[in-house]
Amino acid sequence: MSAFDHQRPQRMHADEAVLDAPLVRRLIARAFPEWAALPVRRLPSSGTENAMFRLGTDLVVRLPRRPAAAADITHERHWLPRLGPLLPVAVPEPLGVGGPDEDYPWPWAVYRWLAGRNPAAGAVDRPERLAGELGAFVCALRRITPRDGPAGYRAGPLGDRDAATRAAIAELAGRVDTDAVTACWERALRAPEHTGPPLWAHGDLSPGNVLVDGDRLSAVIDFATAGVGDPAVDLIVAWNLLPATARGTFREAVGADDAQWARGRGWALSISLIQLPYYWHTNPALAENSRHVLAEILAETG
Repeated sequence: MSAFDHQRPQRMHADEAVLDAPLVRRLIARAFPEWAALPVRRLPSSGTENAMFRLGTDLVVRLPRRPAAAADITHERHWLPRLGPLLPVAVPEPLGVGGPDEDYPWPWAVYRWLAGRNPAAGAVDRPERLAGELGAFVCALRRITPRDGPAGYRAGPLGDRDAATRAAIAELAGRVDTDAVTACWERALRAPEHTGPPLWAHGDLSPGNVLVDGDRLSAVIDFATAGVGDPAVDLIVAWNLLPATARGTFREAVGADDAQWARGRGWALSISLIQLPYYWHTNPALAENSRHVLAEILAETG
């Protein structure tokens, strides 16, 4: 058992369940006795909705942290087998779903382990290559027929986020340049809305959901927010991961026009502004990436 098992991560949500390796061992023993002898250890993660536990060497267990995330398991179980074969890199492969029991109130799942590491914003090896490969992933996802696809978690117009974004800016007074970020946000709101058909988008294309092997994109994980809508949301990776020098390569690869690019920047800005005050103390990695995005956008638009 690692030291991480003994140091329970700080709670991020008021309704968050207490999750640890002993709980996972009990769940596995009851639902999947064939895996009961495998070692379990919690994985450090900046994820906000689900906790991940390594199970042996080839498996990983994913458990929702709170009620709002419980539907993620069913969503991924249904859509990943349909989307995965049509994408150019690996995606999570659900191997089994466990049900609620006396120890844990929601569905949870076991997936095949995907090797790789999360790239760090500001320290990407061969960023032009990664930009092109991320663009190819986004394009492949957009090409999938959206028939029967659910609305994405971030599928609607930016204007729907105006109140929440301005409330977050107010919370950040004294911690960020609120005048500058407000001006950037208002500029994003003036971008023309998406008028084409709804298309598939991952919805949370961030460093924590990207895996690289060496300097190549090897997998994209966490499809809980995936669905159809305005595909501009998947442009957020241009600011939360890629350096400014590689953004043009990514933009060309996805074929984003000026309006879509402006909406993508607006999505990156809004997501980071809303995340930053909420996770300022409870999720340092996510807060730091949010500050990174704000700095990148202000440098680009200032």
